[in-house]
Amino acid sequence: MKKILSIDGGGIRGIIPALVLAEIERITGKPISEIFDLVAGTSTGGILALAFGKDNGQGNPKYSAKDLVELYEQEGNKIFPRSLWQDINTVGGLADEKYSRQGIDAVLASYFGNDLLGSCLTHTVVTAYDIEQRKPLFLKSWRAEHQSVKILDAARATSAAPTYFEPVQLVIDRQPRVLIDGGIFMNSPSVSAYVEALRIFPEEKDFLVLSLGTGELDRRIPHEDAKNWGTIGWLRPLLSCVFDGVSDATNYQMSLLLDSNYYRLQTRLERAASDMDNASKENIEALKAEAVTLIQNHQDDIQRLCSIL
Repeated sequence: MKKILSIDGGGIRGIIPALVLAEIERITGKPISEIFDLVAGTSTGGILALAFGKDNGQGNPKYSAKDLVELYEQEGNKIFPRSLWQDINTVGGLADEKYSRQGIDAVLASYFGNDLLGSCLTHTVVTAYDIEQRKPLFLKSWRAEHQSVKILDAARATSAAPTYFEPVQLVIDRQPRVLIDGGIFMNSPSVSAYVEALRIFPEEKDFLVLSLGTGELDRRIPHEDAKNWGTIGWLRPLLSCVFDGVSDATNYQMSLLLDSNYYRLQTRLERAASDMDNASKENIEALKAEAVTLIQNHQDDIQRLCSIL
């Protein structure tokens, strides 16, 4: 049986799947790159996917899931720095990207250095979207023309969420690309991960997919608010609707495709803010509490899953 891990996008909410995976590593006693034959991610999920595949230089994973929980705890405010001047200058992200790329670039550089995508310890794929060619791009660690892409560049591309960060310019296979967050077309990449696995392992008959969410959005959009919105009014809410709707549709499709071999671990955000960029200490603690609730509510699924893994 080939085992596939898919991790949704969601900005700072990526701490939720990181904590779930820390629990899986604790129970199994094995690192994620050893457990799964293919790891896929979008946006923050893409950063996690790439981090799990990073080699420590001796053929072992550099980071555990627990290490990556600390990424959100310690680096969140560097990626999403709170600045009244930035909010005023960008009109809250409406007139320019909400955050400078300097913070996220520095964090990714410290975690990934100059390692290349082809060095990942397991098959790894992250999503991005090329706004010049107007088509999706799946950056794959096993694909020859992608193997020389720096991991940090792949991480920046998959997490360049519109209105939050500027697009990323890369040259891939001697071709210039202008890339943004893959969540605009695939916030939950489990279907694509499954299709890729079918191609990579053509002789395999059995597949297991674990799909991890970053918390369902619970912020209603009342008709009275939305009925008079124009472009500016819809900008941020529309992005969240796209991310959430795509994830729900993908979950339905995977349930039909794999039935009992598909595990979806997701939780409704009841205490934490759904904002992708709320890296306040209070919200980090609330997100951790949401993850604890998710793990408790899915304890049977996690135990069953770990017995297979």
